[in-house]
Amino acid sequence: MTAVTTSPAEAPAFLRSLRPRGLVWTLLCLHRAALLFWVLLVAVAGGALLWAYGPGERGLWIEYRTMRCASPDENLSCDFTGDAYLAYDMATSLGSLIITVVPFLVAVWAAGALIARELETGTAELAWTQSVTPTRWLAAKLALPAAVVASGTALLTLLHRLMWPSNNELRRWLSWAWYSDTAFRGNGTVAVAYALLGLAVGVLVGLLVRRSLPALGISLLCLGAVHFVLGVLRPYLWPPVTLTNRAEYSSLSGMPVDEGALTSTGAHVPDPCNGSPACLKQHDIVGFYTEYHPSSHFWPLQLVETGIVLALTALAVLVSFRLLNRRAGAAV
Repeated sequence: MTAVTTSPAEAPAFLRSLRPRGLVWTLLCLHRAALLFWVLLVAVAGGALLWAYGPGERGLWIEYRTMRCASPDENLSCDFTGDAYLAYDMATSLGSLIITVVPFLVAVWAAGALIARELETGTAELAWTQSVTPTRWLAAKLALPAAVVASGTALLTLLHRLMWPSNNELRRWLSWAWYSDTAFRGNGTVAVAYALLGLAVGVLVGLLVRRSLPALGISLLCLGAVHFVLGVLRPYLWPPVTLTNRAEYSSLSGMPVDEGALTSTGAHVPDPCNGSPACLKQHDIVGFYTEYHPSSHFWPLQLVETGIVLALTALAVLVSFRLLNRRAGAAV
């Protein structure tokens, strides 16, 4: 008898059609280490935030009540922190920190490994001589990482919002404010926008410098400058609420913007007198004011800053394509 040999069964056609091909498959293979690192980073941050939302917050409430912090009487023990507080703070700080540094990690990777290294070694020019045009090459370099980074960052912001305590009493004990930099980034859309900006800035710097190590440093400096400037301008991105009655100051709870004195003409000036009646009369001071953003301004501030960051991202992408087209010339 003749032995009958059978070949391994082929995968169904619909499964083969789902497998990425061409540039997408090449990018996944070439940068699989970065992809695995990103998945691990999201898993660590997501796990920390989920733990804080579940067991961490339950343990924190138990400790809060055990220390009798909910008592209306003054209790000095509430000025100290216990093990549950420290564990909760560590988990939430880890999740918030990862969300904050994601744009910088993306910028460093995009500038060095994604763009500059391929230009430096000549791999990009080799790909352009094959069936891949420079424009299509850059589009793939931007689209796939953007989808991966945006989806992961969006997941982390959703988990951060889930973890954020809805109870004002607990937030006061934790000394958390919605307008702090980490909370503001972690609870809204601006985190995804900054992650995409990090990718766009890294790609643009990589195309300009074409060398890995200098591109890393320059992309960090550029992205850090944007973060700093927008952080300073954030209180002025939306009209604040103005209070002129000092009796209302005790109920003020929000992002401080400005404070000072009012003249009889309604002008806002710095307080020159420090409460001296004669000085107030001499400088025509008739009252005082304070400007702040209440918690209801969270989303207006978020959306305005997100729009600015996305506009900068689109500008960086446009300049990147123009620069590549000019350098590639007839190859496009």
